[in-house]
Amino acid sequence: MMRSRLQVCVLGLMMLWVHCENPSSLSGAYLDGDVNCAIMSSIHSRVIDLHKRTKPQPFVCSGFALTAFLQSLSAIYTIEEINNSTLLPGIKLGYEVCDPCASPTKALHCLEHLLAVNGSLPALMDYTDFRPPIKALLGEQYSELSIAMAKLLSLYLVPQVSCYSSSPVLSDKLRYPSFMRVIPSDIYQALALVKLMSHFSWNWVGVVYGDDDYGRAAFQSFMQQSEGKICADFEKVLPHYLDHVDIDKHIKEVAQTIRNSKAKVMLLILKPELVEKLFKEMIQTNTNKIWIASDAWSVHRYLMKMKDINKVGKIFGFSFSMGITPGFEDYLKNLRPTPGARNDFIEEYKQLRLNCSLSPSTCAVEDMLHTVDLREAYRERAAIYAFAHGLRALLKCNETACSGDTNFPPWQLLESMRSVNFTLDGKTYFFDENGDFADGYDLIMWKENNDERIIEVVGKFLLKNQKVEIFSQFQWLNNNISTSKCSDPCRPGTVKNQSEISCCYSCMECPEGKYTDEQDMPKCLDCPKDMWSNKGDHECSKFQEKYLEWTASYPIALLAATAIGLVLVLTSLIIFCVHRNTIVIKKADNTMSCFMLLGLTVSFVSVIMFIGKPNWHLCRAQQAVYGLGFTLCVSCILVKAFRTFLAFMAFDPHNQHRLKKLYKPLINLVLLTGGQGIILLFWLVFKSPFPDLKWPRTGMLKYIVCDEGTIVGFAVMHGYIALLAFICFFLAFKGRKVPNDFNDTGVIIFSMLIHLFVWLCFIPIYIDRNQTDQRHIVQASAILASNYGIIFCHFLPKCYIVLWELSENSRATILSRLSQQCRNMPS
Repeated sequence: MMRSRLQVCVLGLMMLWVHCENPSSLSGAYLDGDVNCAIMSSIHSRVIDLHKRTKPQPFVCSGFALTAFLQSLSAIYTIEEINNSTLLPGIKLGYEVCDPCASPTKALHCLEHLLAVNGSLPALMDYTDFRPPIKALLGEQYSELSIAMAKLLSLYLVPQVSCYSSSPVLSDKLRYPSFMRVIPSDIYQALALVKLMSHFSWNWVGVVYGDDDYGRAAFQSFMQQSEGKICADFEKVLPHYLDHVDIDKHIKEVAQTIRNSKAKVMLLILKPELVEKLFKEMIQTNTNKIWIASDAWSVHRYLMKMKDINKVGKIFGFSFSMGITPGFEDYLKNLRPTPGARNDFIEEYKQLRLNCSLSPSTCAVEDMLHTVDLREAYRERAAIYAFAHGLRALLKCNETACSGDTNFPPWQLLESMRSVNFTLDGKTYFFDENGDFADGYDLIMWKENNDERIIEVVGKFLLKNQKVEIFSQFQWLNNNISTSKCSDPCRPGTVKNQSEISCCYSCMECPEGKYTDEQDMPKCLDCPKDMWSNKGDHECSKFQEKYLEWTASYPIALLAATAIGLVLVLTSLIIFCVHRNTIVIKKADNTMSCFMLLGLTVSFVSVIMFIGKPNWHLCRAQQAVYGLGFTLCVSCILVKAFRTFLAFMAFDPHNQHRLKKLYKPLINLVLLTGGQGIILLFWLVFKSPFPDLKWPRTGMLKYIVCDEGTIVGFAVMHGYIALLAFICFFLAFKGRKVPNDFNDTGVIIFSMLIHLFVWLCFIPIYIDRNQTDQRHIVQASAILASNYGIIFCHFLPKCYIVLWELSENSRATILSRLSQQCRNMPS
């Protein structure tokens, strides 16, 4: 029941809001003066059924706009203040207020009325002496209306001063020569918005703008200023007229787009009424974003008092520099027309207030002071004073009187106003070459205050330095505002890989040797000399030196293998010495076997020299000790193979006799090993191995290894051993069919094959420059493999026979087997 009554009350009161124009007079407020100024203010926010208008009938307006009403009162109050001052001595300023109801068409109708002489607007060839009743015009709030009026006023060069129309096109003095404004152009607002977004790292935003001259121009300016810096996730446009037949449908579509957007920041270049409708949709769905307000609604108090306004999220915006008009608050508390003046809007407001047509908070005049921010009306004060100072210069006023003619053509006042430079409330104002005030903007934040919002100025944007400055007491904002980016920041160590959209990118790790130490860097930096980085590192570091440390796993394995090898060598030596008189040991040539064990011992010792940090002495000793030791061992095998070869060359006694002259075991051993000694001597003298840092061109490790000095010496040393091994293999292979009991050819062939195979595998790794760090490991392993090949082929089988088959080790048994084999041989 209460709800029904309330609805009836609201419907009834809405009808009282409707303002029908009086056909006899379009002026809602009037005061006659010596010089009159027109005031254009959309005190009503819409024309009813404008889209259905098919006849040029009177306009019917609705929606009483408190802010516009307050701004018109500020202009009237300032005119009355000047009339009570000595700024224009002897001159009374008058005014005439016309309400265009936010319609460009009705604005032109107002102009026709205001400029009419004797009830009609004359059509002349020359308007130089055209003297309309109004000499200047203040307005309008909306750029679309100001542009429409400026086109007509430019014909007569009637000065037009706007307090809120910020469209950049109005700075074009060729198209709008009589237009001026006491605010900067939207070019600077767009720049300020871009600077604000850059300051808070917002490069991915949604944009919604109105389908009017102001919205389109502001949007275009923003896109131009933001090119390459800020990108729009989406761009949506809303009809400017509130009575548009599909306005609610468009609002819902835009609201859905905002909800689906990944952008956290929304820029709204809209009139307040459209923002209100959009916020209602956001509140219903608990959509929380960061909102950036254009100057059209950034200080709109009614929006700040919306129900659940705190649910929409943080709101920032720029407002034109605001101020307090002295005495204006007291004027509003005692609101009534000046004696001799008429103001139908005051009467309408009081009637609406008394009938509760406005919100409950505005049911008394004092409450209006809390509903609308009085600072919003300060620009009217500056505009009227600009008009007054231009008039003072034109009329040649001094402190006591004005000598000029008050019935002047408006173009003369235009010239005078363009050059004004005056101080008001401690600030200096003047128009630049484009007819704009070029001071700057206040950066405001809508601060939560219980269930509503209040304006808090948190910074400034000054045109002279074109930089957003956050006041010191609000520096906490820099670290408490969410970022809105198309792509997540690229961490240090990665670089941006730009996509087709300038604000979007993927992150790629920097390659080795390059780094980034900050987020979102466009390219990787080169590491300084003697420093390096791994892939994806955020800094460069000094190289780490690495070598085969004694405590590392592989060196321990090498030491264990070497120790086992030396134990086997020592065990074999003991067994061979103890059982030197057995036929098996004698057949194996105990002397040569002992020299072989000596060579193996030296070769095993060389493996130990590969462990630890290399130095000059170790690098030389590694190759020399191994070369001599293993050459001694292979030389012994060669002597044994040669002996076996000679013993069974009975088929060719002549050659056998000649070759026997060469068989001098100890001399052969000395000569063969001495050859390697000469090779090593030349190598060590002319270009010996030395410790060197090797870097495989990747990674942070540089390996301290022994450089061979010259590949020739290294190759000749190993080639010499390989040659001896091949000769051993050849001789053993030739004598492979001799009786087994006297035949070592099998073990010689097999041991030499092991050696040759191991070192053939070593060559590719050695040649590969990327395996620098592995060379010493592979060489040590190859030495062990060759040594163990000889031990397992030449010594362990004989030790086994000696220890576990002594009963078989008698000469009689062996000769018996030999005789049996000889009888079985074909004659």
